[in-house]
Amino acid sequence: MDISHSLAEYAYKLRYEDLSPNAIRETKRRLIDSLGCGLNTFYNDSVKTIRDTVYHTDGPGSSTLLGSAYKAPPDHAAFSNGYAIRYLDWNDTYLSKEPAHPSDNIAGALAVADMLHKSGKDLILSIVIGYEIQCRLCDASSLRARGWDHVNYLLAGNALAASKLLESSVEQSAQAVNIALNNLSTRQNRVGELSNWKAAAASNAVRNSVFSAIIAKKGFTGPSETFEGKYGFQKEVSGKFSINTGDFGGKRTPFMIEKTYIKKHDGEIHSQTAIDAALKLRGKIDSIDDIDSMTIETQEAGFSIIGDRKREPEKWDPQTKETADHSIAYITTVALMDGDVTEDQFVRKRFRDNKTLRFLKKVKVKENKEFTMAYPYKGIPNKVILKLKDGRTLSEEEYFQRGHPNNPMSDREVEEKFRHLAGKNLGAEKTETVLKFLWGIDKESDISQLFDIVKIL
Repeated sequence: MDISHSLAEYAYKLRYEDLSPNAIRETKRRLIDSLGCGLNTFYNDSVKTIRDTVYHTDGPGSSTLLGSAYKAPPDHAAFSNGYAIRYLDWNDTYLSKEPAHPSDNIAGALAVADMLHKSGKDLILSIVIGYEIQCRLCDASSLRARGWDHVNYLLAGNALAASKLLESSVEQSAQAVNIALNNLSTRQNRVGELSNWKAAAASNAVRNSVFSAIIAKKGFTGPSETFEGKYGFQKEVSGKFSINTGDFGGKRTPFMIEKTYIKKHDGEIHSQTAIDAALKLRGKIDSIDDIDSMTIETQEAGFSIIGDRKREPEKWDPQTKETADHSIAYITTVALMDGDVTEDQFVRKRFRDNKTLRFLKKVKVKENKEFTMAYPYKGIPNKVILKLKDGRTLSEEEYFQRGHPNNPMSDREVEEKFRHLAGKNLGAEKTETVLKFLWGIDKESDISQLFDIVKIL
């Protein structure tokens, strides 16, 4: 059996009753976390551009655009809502041979579930499937090492999440994967001066996978041997790997959604422990002006993705929000200066602040080989070293950031993050109503009600 059919068979056979109580709980937490991110960005210019540009229709088979009364075809809704969720770079993460933001699956699952008026249990199951497939592929092979983007694994995961909601057959589900995997994204969207497309690459993958699942359900077919073929995914993109779905979540095996990381702080995942270290150091200095230099020791991934000044000098002089949130130098600097890293640290006025830009000239980032050896299974280590003008040296290092499965955020912390993010546009009373709905979503017969209670405009 080829990989597409093997993955499709796993998704087809999985039932809600196979999910552990912890997997269900973690899915609710990811829904709360992701929707908070999406609702916070409602009035952002680029989010509004996407919402205003996608095709609007209230006809049969449409899905709701998050925060609004507008409807669109489900693939367009998945793109718009996915971009809103992804924009802040504050949604969850998984790290392995390939990193990922598996909560990108949520927008696609929501769009199809809304279109079909599916139950909360149906939605939860589909999200678990999307996470499981994408993260297992991340475990199998690195795309980053070969110049391809992590969202390419999202294509397969979300195609199967959507297919599950559509009640597709094994064959239809496999064809959805085969079609979706022919919409590839290069890694160029995450290097140099980053653009709006950095956050849109994932939502575009979700759009393509939802569309692929819908046409596959109607009998449309994709290329054969999409993974294994002569010019297939393994040959041209990922390199050879094997998949054993017998090891996937279910029965006594934990699901991958239980192993993903919710972010305590805004900013790229490899910076999270640097933020935690900087916040500890902040309490040990009187003023940022007392610092002569700052060195950040990081893992290879942290260095090559967000810390290589020679290759990407733009990250020491960020001109865009996207560049700033992918600069470990900038992120650690504002943590030290401001005592927090939220969406407020990524507005243009903040990342173009003259004092901050001057301080960035004092910041060095280098790879620590021991940290690289530890990453990611023994943590995401970072060390921040401050040399003070009085001759003293202060340092802190962290391995497991708040939100890592080894240092998890509590339900209360997840709720507080949601209140901070969603409360901005929903108001306090409606925010509590949404939280109550999401914690009890497994009891809802039609998740479309969710879009009514999160309406902003």
